[in-house]
Amino acid sequence: MRNSFLLTLLAATCLAAQTVALTDLEREFEKAMEGVVLEGQSTHDGKPGLSEDKYSIDKVVKTGDEQWTFYARIEAQGQTMTIPLPLQVKWAGDTPVITLTNQGLPGMGSYSARVLIYRGQYAGTWSGKSSGGKVFGHIVKK
Repeated sequence: MRNSFLLTLLAATCLAAQTVALTDLEREFEKAMEGVVLEGQSTHDGKPGLSEDKYSIDKVVKTGDEQWTFYARIEAQGQTMTIPLPLQVKWAGDTPVITLTNQGLPGMGSYSARVLIYRGQYAGTWSGKSSGGKVFGHIVKK
């Protein structure tokens, strides 16, 4: 029994240690998204004006073909925590596009979005159950 437990633990450790091969563009994206804050504005369709848009990202890690985990910092109930968000990143030539389609986000509901990242800026569209809009801004290193 003890040997099977140790083998299972060793196998789990080896699987966790496996890394996904990165292209040069993916490596650049990973580095560019480490320790950043996306700071900008957002709109809500049908409503005038802009709102502050801000997302803190500790790091991103490729976990599969188009699958990435974004380690985002959020504030909830007076506490700041880092949560892993599994998201798709597709490529339009040399430009990464963060892609969600009716994806549930912990404690936030279900959303769809297309947000492209290019030369230190981001821009895109988002929609939820009852609203949608645009987002845009700069990517700032912490």
